[in-house]
Amino acid sequence: MHKYPTNLTDKQWQVIKNMLDPKERFRKYSLRSVFDGILYIVKTGVQW
Repeated sequence: MHKYPTNLTDKQWQVIKNMLDPKERFRKYSLRSVFDGILYIVKTGVQW
C-alpha cells in the first residue's frame, strides 16, 4: 500500500469500516485502499 498524506488513519478507517456491510468477500483490492485512492483523487484533483 502506498503512503500518501491523504491516506486514512487507523482511527478514521475504523469509523468508516463500522458503517460498511459486515459480510466479507474476496476483493482484488482492499476497501481501505479504494477509500485511500478516492481521497487522493478528491484532494489532489489528479493533476497530470
